[in-house]
Amino acid sequence: MKNDLVQIPSYHSLFNPVLKALKKLGGSGTIEEINQKVIENENIPDEISSIPHGDNSSLSEVEYRMAWSRTYLKAYGLLENSKRGVWALTSEGSKDIEVDPAEVVRVVKDKMPKRKKEINVSPKQEKEEQPIDDVQSWKQNLLDVLINMKPDAFERLVQRILRESGFSQVVVTGKSGDGGIDGKGIARINGLLSFHVLFQCKKYSGSITPSLIRDFRGAMQGRADKGLFVTTGSFTREALKEATRDGAP
Repeated sequence: MKNDLVQIPSYHSLFNPVLKALKKLGGSGTIEEINQKVIENENIPDEISSIPHGDNSSLSEVEYRMAWSRTYLKAYGLLENSKRGVWALTSEGSKDIEVDPAEVVRVVKDKMPKRKKEINVSPKQEKEEQPIDDVQSWKQNLLDVLINMKPDAFERLVQRILRESGFSQVVVTGKSGDGGIDGKGIARINGLLSFHVLFQCKKYSGSITPSLIRDFRGAMQGRADKGLFVTTGSFTREALKEATRDGAP
């Protein structure tokens, strides 16, 4: 683990990549879009980008450090979050310039109350802080509960979530030997469109790989318009690409 962590970019080395990613995204983006664009631009391999932040964390170490990068850049006046989870460049951040990471850290820490500056004094302590936009203790508590649920209880929870999200005729099948299909439902859009959806529930603490996505797609082939893969784990970058591959359900 120590050898891997050496290769993970520090939060301050990600200042300029985050700014560059937002510029390529048109000036604004969700946390997921920003993270993926940085990983893509910086060629961060899956074995590094999928290292979790702490045991059983749904947040990777790279994502955690990018959250701190956004926090510092916001305090420096280059970013703003217009609503929760959506970040945008300010007029100053939109300028075609690169920042000096050491200068950003110095200015932001000078703005912090004394107690906060004492907390963040070394790279080793950096991991112990919590960025204001991503990591909340309730998320980890919720994840712990979900991981310890029985599989059938987790499937019923997903069924409830889909119903609350506007799906109808949501049924949990849970049949073994059904290619991992755990249920089905009908998604409706504004009362005008509807399509059948098969879903798979994976109560998992690891990363979902492309092969799992391909297996799910194979199981739903010819049976539904769309597939929904629900997990307590995370998705590798290649798994996300596989899920949205052109020409495939």
